[in-house]
Amino acid sequence: MPGDTPFVELEYCQLTHDGECACGDDFQWALADGGNRHIAVLSDGLGSGIKAHLLANMTTTMALEFMKSNKPILRSAEIIMDSLPVCEVRKISYATFTIVDMLSATGRARVIEMGNPSYIQLRGEMEIPSFSRRELVSERWPDRKMDISELQMLTGDRLIFCSDGVTQAGLGTGVYKFGWRRSGCLAFARELIAREPAISAKDLSRAIAFNAMSLNKEHKCVDDISCVVLYFRKPRVLRILTGPPFHKEDDSAFAALAADGADRVIICGGTTANIITRELHTRVELDLKMVKVSGSLPPPGKMANVGLVTEGILTLTRVTTDLERHNWDDSPVAAREILAAIEESDVIELVVGTKVNEAHQDPKLPIDLEIRRNIIRRLQTVLENDYRKKVTLTYF
Repeated sequence: MPGDTPFVELEYCQLTHDGECACGDDFQWALADGGNRHIAVLSDGLGSGIKAHLLANMTTTMALEFMKSNKPILRSAEIIMDSLPVCEVRKISYATFTIVDMLSATGRARVIEMGNPSYIQLRGEMEIPSFSRRELVSERWPDRKMDISELQMLTGDRLIFCSDGVTQAGLGTGVYKFGWRRSGCLAFARELIAREPAISAKDLSRAIAFNAMSLNKEHKCVDDISCVVLYFRKPRVLRILTGPPFHKEDDSAFAALAADGADRVIICGGTTANIITRELHTRVELDLKMVKVSGSLPPPGKMANVGLVTEGILTLTRVTTDLERHNWDDSPVAAREILAAIEESDVIELVVGTKVNEAHQDPKLPIDLEIRRNIIRRLQTVLENDYRKKVTLTYF
């Protein structure tokens, strides 16, 4: 089951140097080996602005491809250094990097660092040291030393890595004469986790980045600031059921999926809801006050002991469209509730009945009102590609 494998929640926060139009740091990530391998790269380009961004982006792009193809890391670093353009002012080319290569099935990870602040691994509030650490030095670039650490991530562990805009925050001020440093970032993260043990990777990365900026004079971003958090934890499972099963005798098994095995359940479609209420001997409750504020979609309801109930194809179409445009500020209530549930979940289980609803074949309906299965395919694609969700698809 998807919920049995620990989930890799990977989020980052990036703040751009004041007065610059581009961030001099760059972050990229990718899945490899059938989605079991997570590769993340953070690079800090020399200086700030467009030139720094170019250096950082070239570094992350090349490093990501080299890691996916399992090219030797020393040779990869040499190619990156050879390829970077030379700064006209300083006459050097330089970009630091942190690479995280992790297998989600086992939790084994490798961290490769050159020039960036050292990573932090936390198990609850306790820092976990690497069980193996070695240094690599290129004969061609003897001043560019790399540290390679092997570590074991357990469910609940967090990995934090950042650019020096975090550790050097507050540099030269009375309180932080030598900057916030790694120790300050570590203490701050531990304090946050103590207060909120389940804090998300997104919230933790934002808290660290914005706190770093607040330490600078006048709370300005005097350097590019990037913080990445990887949270290895039990996944949150959302199950969406839509459409009646093709065979009526499957109604009972279909309805049973609404009652067990997921953290949250959403039922999309009136016919779907009717089948589940009949099989589970429950009912849908509607708040009539929602009608006035529901917008362009029918208002959502609640099914006792199950979860949210919405209209079907129109609502899923709106949800998918909003995800594709990365904006749901103006979404109707029903779509917004589904989008919020998706955002808070890691594994999205789509359970789709395949009985054709003749109403959706009406040529008078809008052209973009696709039949259920096409909408589901679009939804699966955008969730996997744009939102790093693990999606499973089951047809009935």
